[in-house]
Amino acid sequence: MSSSRSSRAVRGGLAAALTLSIAASGAPASAADDDPLIDYPTFKGASKSLDRNGAADLILSSGDKVRQRILRLTPGGYRQSGSAWSLSKLDVTQSFESAFKVYLHHFRPGADGIAFVVQTEGPRALGGWGGGLGYRGIEPSLAVEFDTYQNSYDPSRNHLAVVLGGNPDYQTDTAEAPIPLFGKPFNARVVYDAESSLLSVYVKALSEGSIEQLVLEREIDLAAHVRDTEAWIGFTASTGTGLSKQDIYSWTVQGSRA
Repeated sequence: MSSSRSSRAVRGGLAAALTLSIAASGAPASAADDDPLIDYPTFKGASKSLDRNGAADLILSSGDKVRQRILRLTPGGYRQSGSAWSLSKLDVTQSFESAFKVYLHHFRPGADGIAFVVQTEGPRALGGWGGGLGYRGIEPSLAVEFDTYQNSYDPSRNHLAVVLGGNPDYQTDTAEAPIPLFGKPFNARVVYDAESSLLSVYVKALSEGSIEQLVLEREIDLAAHVRDTEAWIGFTASTGTGLSKQDIYSWTVQGSRA
């Protein structure tokens, strides 16, 4: 973990234990509405409510015992970028929680990873390939990276980062992922507490007995940063000379509709 960027990274101890116990109990981590803003247990029927750009597409999964409709951000070719945005805009003055299942796989080493992004450019927004992770140049924006390739500005090939302003060369906060991001599916959760202006990022392996782990925290006034009270939310991803099939299997957002 980069000491110059980790002032709000995981600190362990009682605070983390309390957070995990709340999550395990099923209590909501954000003061969101009861009805989900976005609810894709699979992506069946999502074609009319999810804008896809570049290499992103909705496909049937392969190699699974039960095939299902998934969001594939990149299909594993060279120098690809893809993005997908919900057409239901989010009220970023309110708390929200976004949970999703990710599977990054194909050739080893994989590249470059995915990002969960909040942005006000629009539902056609698509950024650069390679280290751009599909969001480079999308601004104003907040990106949470799940990065599987070590560029010159990255701490490792298995890290998370918070990036403000659409430039992955300048990562505001970074932390080593406590689980492998490439080769095995995992769950992720991004929580924004509007009252305390605190963004929290969690990951969880899918193996039996695994627990959710808090990886990053960042204080941010999200509405002030994206310069609006409402924003598009979704995912971006990219490849370069390293390749990955980069898939989202499920996605829910508990929050307030704009």
